Amino acid sequence: MTGSIIIRYVNPWKFRRDQNAQRLTAIRGRDGDNCRRCKRPMQFDLPTGHDMLPRVEMIVPVSAGGSEELDNLCLTHVRCNAKHGCDTAEVKERARIKNESDLFAKSKQKRRRRA
Repeated sequence: MTGSIIIRYVNPWKFRRDQNAQRLTAIRGRDGDNCRRCKRPMQFDLPTGHDMLPRVEMIVPVSAGGSEELDNLCLTHVRCNAKHGCDTAEVKERARIKNESDLFAKSKQKRRRRA
């Protein structure tokens, strides 16, 4: 057994951190330091939890037949990636219905005030 296989079982968190760092370095080398969505430069020295931190995103999600290969990964800001999650048709339809019902309720209240 080599050292990397042993560390995988002894300290899996360190192994995963190292693996993610290698993947991030490979993607940075391929794509550069700009966000794929907003095209702004990334900052890699920000504190944890900052919304401008880089995040690895899948171009084609696993649910749609994508894989976790490097060809299917790209870098985005945390906030750019979060915006993308709300772009599904179901979420947009729910928001549209909610907005319409709110407008209808407001117009009803105005009519009651006038009467």
